[in-house]
Amino acid sequence: MKKTLTGSEIVIECLKEQGVDTVFGYPGGAILNIYDALYQHQDEIRHILPSHEQGASHAADGYARATGRVGVCLATSGPGATNLVTGIATACMDSIPMVAITCNVATSLLGKDSFQEIDIAGITMPITKHNFIVKDVANLAKVMRRAFVIAQTGRPGPVLVDITKDVTANSCVYEYQKPEEIIRKTDKITEKDMENAMYLIRKAKRPYILVGGGAIAADASEEVRAFAHKIQAPVADTLMGKGVFDGHDPLYTGMVGMHGTKTSNFGITQCDLLIVLGARFSDRVTGNVGKFAKGAKILQIEVDPAEINKNVDVDAKIIGDLKVVLRKLNARLDPMNHEEWTDHIQDMKNSYPLTYNPNVLTGPGIIEAIDKVTDGNAIISTDVGQHQMWAAQFYKYRNPRSFLSSGGLGTMGYGLGAAIGAKIGCPDKIVFNIAGDGCFRMNMNEIATATRYNIPVIQIVLNNRVLGMVRQWQGMYYGKRYSHTILNDKVDFVKVAEGLGAKAYRVTKCEELEPVLKEAIAANEPVVIECVIDCDDKVFPMVSPGAAIQDVFDASDLQI
Repeated sequence: MKKTLTGSEIVIECLKEQGVDTVFGYPGGAILNIYDALYQHQDEIRHILPSHEQGASHAADGYARATGRVGVCLATSGPGATNLVTGIATACMDSIPMVAITCNVATSLLGKDSFQEIDIAGITMPITKHNFIVKDVANLAKVMRRAFVIAQTGRPGPVLVDITKDVTANSCVYEYQKPEEIIRKTDKITEKDMENAMYLIRKAKRPYILVGGGAIAADASEEVRAFAHKIQAPVADTLMGKGVFDGHDPLYTGMVGMHGTKTSNFGITQCDLLIVLGARFSDRVTGNVGKFAKGAKILQIEVDPAEINKNVDVDAKIIGDLKVVLRKLNARLDPMNHEEWTDHIQDMKNSYPLTYNPNVLTGPGIIEAIDKVTDGNAIISTDVGQHQMWAAQFYKYRNPRSFLSSGGLGTMGYGLGAAIGAKIGCPDKIVFNIAGDGCFRMNMNEIATATRYNIPVIQIVLNNRVLGMVRQWQGMYYGKRYSHTILNDKVDFVKVAEGLGAKAYRVTKCEELEPVLKEAIAANEPVVIECVIDCDDKVFPMVSPGAAIQDVFDASDLQI
């Protein structure tokens, strides 16, 4: 049925078409017409007002990561739009489907340095999958629909739609359209590539699987697990691939790379076939590229052709949707036996376990305690730094979409907004955000968002009174010259949290931790738990910058 609507009403109707149930945003002058239309539909689309527009973008990102649906954020012109930039870049680096809707000054005022005018499309061009400027209301519905398709098709990513204010007020005819079906990319899957891949897999005596975030984007966890067991290959993951493979599975060896396990780093170095599933060979994964998996053939399965031979030259590839490719491989491959190889990997796992001092409160011990009380089934978001690596190392993720972290951009201040978005998208899940005290300072204002809407996220603050990861590098590579990384001031995080309306605890001893965690989960309200740890706790294992991943070391190697 056709009807005449304003541009603002068309935006709302298009969101409803796409099944959007929640948006995260902050109002302002240029976007007021959309907010007025949103008011009329508040029983259909829930709006979450953050404390800062960056919190809106991170919440939309976290919602998308946790649910697999497109996250949506809104902002007004000028500083409202620019405050989304870091969140958009975070989503772009990690291939997260998000639509950011901004409004600009009226078309007649563009290019005149008008109040709060900014070329947000120009600013975000390098950090979006695509962006649009809408200057004609007749194009608005088409652009909105196209934005959602682009965000989800192939390799996902953020799309920005910038709408001039006059377009939001002008009217045109609108007619409902059923959302376009998102088709999995299969057009570049060739029989020759399939045959080459199967030849390498059948020939391999020491296969190893490296799984990345692309497996989550493709919803391919079930296929990855079946594939690994069919060819009997050990599995390592990147930071973004956490949860694709069950952390309790005997074939799982942990993360690879700069802070990967010794077993994963040694195993990939020793394998004769490395099968890379939806990963882009980040520098933090490969270490010295010239020495990465030099004894192995490399097979890369990837939806984005631009990632083939970009960072690491490969011997074979299949370009296409990972879920589809693995279903084809699983159907055509016979079960394999690599018992001697998997026994060797298990011996390494026994020889090189992740360790920490259990007698004092430490980051790893805190993460293990959270894993214990949630049985690996919580959603864990993180900020960036030592706590992020501990959360990747010591929590045994059972499911995909349960680890939310800024992998590519490394965004401090990401985690709390993401946790709020994740909890709204997955209300039945327990959601923790793990942050250091440095990161928490960047986004602790979003505790007010959680308390305003009674969103029961649990914020862990690992307080070592330093910028821990930077300090670790300063201690190891800069002669212990701790330039501006000491945060030993008068900030009281418990009082801050209580002042923002949250329940708060301070934990200083191991025996206090588990009861507090259980109480926080049972409270079903926003909770902040400050855990005081030593400033010199370090993340191990570690690979020095520029070194090969097989040069991984831990505290015992340094005789610390």
